[in-house]
Amino acid sequence: MATTLRARPAALNLTETAHARIADLMARASEDAIGVKLSTPKRGCSGLAYSVDYVTEAKPFDERIDTPGGTLFVDGGSILYLIGSTMDWVEDDFTAGFVFQNPNAKGACGCGESFTV
Repeated sequence: MATTLRARPAALNLTETAHARIADLMARASEDAIGVKLSTPKRGCSGLAYSVDYVTEAKPFDERIDTPGGTLFVDGGSILYLIGSTMDWVEDDFTAGFVFQNPNAKGACGCGESFTV
């Protein structure tokens, strides 16, 4: 009896605008960049913050999400805080940035820069 493996769902969901922003970032990246990386460093008044940076090498425990415009890596130490989240890119008259809908967040600071799980 053959075993059929089903595709593993992505740990993080991306909107179309997030896909487009990753493509835009990769179009402007240096030649040694292999993608962008999402991590949750300890920072801010609530404890953890979202950070997106260029990456030049993949780490063994990073989650890799291939998008139409480039590769998004999710830091292996951050993945448990982000499972089931949606990453969006939002622009308005006053600000632009990635916005996260994170079901694991139990609270956030008033300015929205950091969160707690």
